[in-house]
Amino acid sequence: MSQINKIAVIGAGNMGSGIAQKLAQEGLNVVLLDISEEFVERGIITIRQTLKEAVERKILSAEQVHDILSHIIGTCDFKMVANADLVIEAVFEDKQVKYDLFEKLDRICSEKTILATNTSSFYVHEFAEKTSRPDRFVGLHYFYHPAKNRLLEVIPHEKTSAETLEKSLLAAKLHGKTAIVVKDAPGFAVNRFFVPFLNEAARMLEEGVADIPTLEEAAKQAFKIGMGPFELMNVTGIPIAVHASTSLGNELGPFYATADILKSQLDKNENWDLKGDVDEAKLQAVKDRFYGVCLGVAAALVDEGVASIEDTDRGAKIGLRWLMGPFEIMNKIGIEKTYKAVEAITRKYPDFKMPEILARQIEIGKPFTFNFVDLETKGNIAYLTLNRPEAMNALNETVVAQLTRRFEEAEKNPDVKAIVLQGAGKAFGAGADIKYFVDKIKADQIADIVEFTRKGHELLLKMENSDKLTIALLDGLSLGGGSELALACQVIVATPAGSMGFPETGIGIFPGLGGMLRMARHVGPELAKYYVFTGTSLSAEDAQTLGIVNRLVAPAEVPSAINELASKGKPDKYRPREIPEKFKLQAQVCSSENAARLLAGKLPEGVPEEIAAKTAKIIGYKAPLALKLANEIIDQQIGQSMTAAVEIELGRAQDLFSTADALEGLSSLGRKKPEFKGA
Repeated sequence: MSQINKIAVIGAGNMGSGIAQKLAQEGLNVVLLDISEEFVERGIITIRQTLKEAVERKILSAEQVHDILSHIIGTCDFKMVANADLVIEAVFEDKQVKYDLFEKLDRICSEKTILATNTSSFYVHEFAEKTSRPDRFVGLHYFYHPAKNRLLEVIPHEKTSAETLEKSLLAAKLHGKTAIVVKDAPGFAVNRFFVPFLNEAARMLEEGVADIPTLEEAAKQAFKIGMGPFELMNVTGIPIAVHASTSLGNELGPFYATADILKSQLDKNENWDLKGDVDEAKLQAVKDRFYGVCLGVAAALVDEGVASIEDTDRGAKIGLRWLMGPFEIMNKIGIEKTYKAVEAITRKYPDFKMPEILARQIEIGKPFTFNFVDLETKGNIAYLTLNRPEAMNALNETVVAQLTRRFEEAEKNPDVKAIVLQGAGKAFGAGADIKYFVDKIKADQIADIVEFTRKGHELLLKMENSDKLTIALLDGLSLGGGSELALACQVIVATPAGSMGFPETGIGIFPGLGGMLRMARHVGPELAKYYVFTGTSLSAEDAQTLGIVNRLVAPAEVPSAINELASKGKPDKYRPREIPEKFKLQAQVCSSENAARLLAGKLPEGVPEEIAAKTAKIIGYKAPLALKLANEIIDQQIGQSMTAAVEIELGRAQDLFSTADALEGLSSLGRKKPEFKGA
């Protein structure tokens, strides 16, 4: 696949400038174009202001802002976008304006250029047909604010080529977006149920079901969101809500059509008045109606093949910041209650029919099940994708069970030569699902944690010993169990975005899926202890220097690197190697003698005083018992087979999760600094 070196954004308004900013933040070269210098300058000022706020909040440094701005060129000259790899249209929602723009871009841009529309209201194929390159045309629907919101709907139409789709997904990954592929249909996935959510709130107000404060509170409770529909419309603009609902109504019928009161509010050119008291007695009825509309529409779009249930949920959680997606909500409130709520909507709006997926589910009488591991075979390569980006691909019982089944399926396929493990979104894998551990400890079910860990070990040993070549594609952050998954593969291919880390001792536990064991075999027990004790992140570049990563490549070069490695067969994974000079100090810090000193609260010897003090300070924040057990396991596994080493590690799991420090550390994550007692 060719590289993506230059992207152009047409339209320097709020969406266009935000898209350009995000692209530049990820190191991509961007041309921001508009029809006048005034508009371009306004867009650049908007970007500067947003970045200034990021500096004030200590999210970015002044140096980083300077670097970001150096990647953006503002212009009114269309010749500047002629050689772009990708051009993203982000002008206002006027069909004729977009038609004219794409006809012009089609004439100007090189043959390689992919054209994309950020439309939220119109069909993608209508614009593609105005060009001579419908195969190189795609929808890229961003969500506000595009520099902050991670969701990106990628919308291929019927003539979009596989190569264009693949390159669009690469572009999404390059600027940190979580992409969901959706059908070219009205509202795509997220707006299909989000716009009716806004519209139904207006209808309930119009009918006198409840006042605005009550409707706002009911929506917040139903979907666990910070802003209700009327406040959201005030923030994003009532004209947008009217335009979107009008478009849906025109395409899909009266149920989706704009509420009269919403049109009236637009004519008044006023925001909604949010003041007033909540009527508690009306909250449940309002919530049920919200559920009936939103959950019913979500089910309908899945029925129509617009998106999967998993991507529909991701759209809600990532794009709209709902705590749970529509199908997760259905499971939580119950399929029977969901069916009744949607049935009430079908009676109120005769043109809205009961979705077949809900009718089938009520017959089954069980909650929806979700797929978090995808299997796709390309030629003789099987790709296993951990597809839970909203949770950074965290591992739990369901994910491990699905990964085991998918891996066995790929391994049994005689046509498959190599199996690649990768993560969706920005993360390869962020380790185990912490809530699972906390719930089990509190329920005094530590034996379940041990059994879960054993099953994880069994899978990782299968990956390490498979007759097929197993390759980890480390194309993003990995922590804990994610890093352990990568280390279990026979080969690791990484991009510069890849990294490894073992933060477990900072939350009261140790890496429990063989990460310590495999690191010790790669780089020796001293360096393994250093990375486990300190939790220091290991970049893809450093991992390659240490011989852990086999190939470090640019994202566009990943497919060729994988094919090349698959043709060569298995390397000697734990081949003897010298520790590079730049890592010898870290190894000395955690030599056998110094590890004992650190665990006793003393400074390591034989290293510069500053390094000794810094390391001791870092380790002072970690859980003492977790450090002690990790140290013992790394020492005891020396000279043992991997199978025997795994049993040594598993043998300490019960002890570890029974400690007060384990519960303290795991429960504190994301809330407060843990206070370890060594108990």
